[in-house]
Formats: sequence, C-alpha cells, structure tokens
Amino acid sequence: MDIKTAIAQRKSRRRYLDSPLSLDELSFLLWATQGLRGRPHVGRACRTVPSAGCRHAFETYLALFHVQGLEQGIYRYLPLSHQLLLEYAPDNLQQKVIEAALGQIFVGKSAVTFIWTAIPYRMEWRYGAASYKVIAIDAGHVCQNLYLACETISAGTCAVAAYDQKRADQLLRVDGDGEFVIYMAPVGKKS
Repeated sequence: MDIKTAIAQRKSRRRYLDSPLSLDELSFLLWATQGLRGRPHVGRACRTVPSAGCRHAFETYLALFHVQGLEQGIYRYLPLSHQLLLEYAPDNLQQKVIEAALGQIFVGKSAVTFIWTAIPYRMEWRYGAASYKVIAIDAGHVCQNLYLACETISAGTCAVAAYDQKRADQLLRVDGDGEFVIYMAPVGKKS
C-alpha cells in the first residue's frame, strides 16, 4: 500500500475481528513505531519516528492477547535488539486492561494493546521545562506511525488517552513518577 492510500484510509477503529496477528505483523508494527532505521551510532539510535534531540523518552509495552506463537501477557519491546521481553502473565489480563482504560471494552478485545510509557528524565536533562511539550509531541509521532502501519496490514487501531493513571501504571509495574503510562492503542484485524 502506498503512503497516500494509507493516509486516506486511516481512521480510528474500535472493532476488530477475533483473529490473531501474526508474529511478522506484530514485528512490523513494533519496527514502525519504535524500531531502528539502521545500526546504532555512538550515543544514539535513530528510530523510525522523530524524537526531539533523538532522546526517545518512551518504552513500548504490549498487553498481548492474540498473536500467533506468543502467550498472553505483558511484554516490553527492546528496540536495540528488536525483541520482546515477557514481563509477566497476569490472570484476567483483558479485564485488567479494560479496567485501566476506564471500562473501554475495545482495548481488551484487540489482538494486542500497545501501551507507551514516558521516562521524563530522558528529555528533562536536555530540554528542562519544555521537555513535557516535546514528550507530548513525540507521543503523537509514535501513534500516527502505528495508525499508518496498521492500514498496510489490514488492521486497525484507536489512540486512547482516557485511562486510570494509577491502574495503568500498576498494570505495567512502573512507579508512576520516573516512568508512567502516557498513551494506549489497541490493534486488531479490521472487522
């Protein structure tokens, strides 16, 4: 699919087929949102999304429900090695994600829900008070790439910024201060 078509077809999708994503599809989405554009250079790694000062203040977590070859659980993406790390596999994961998202059922009915956290210090040391502005801008870059990448694999997503901060942070086992949830986006095959 060319970029013009992907942009024209892009929209928020909250209904998904009950079919899994393939591991290759998930790999592509991870690359498109936080993957490397080449080999890391000394002190920096250029990614597929822009980031102020190449600081990349985000971590990508996945609430994985239905991806071929992977068990349900909370995973963290390791962009330098393009690998997933299983953090843990909680009982009733879908319900916990729905509760963290203020009862928005579609976040637990996806194949996977991307959950991005911010680590403010990665920006603060360089940008001071302006760091919060650039973190918000960078979050938009990441999620827009997810929207466009989803279109190319016949999947859909919907950006979610309405969630219970404490529950979302607890779900990922982050402290809510030095690292906290900033954005969510469920992904599933288009219905």
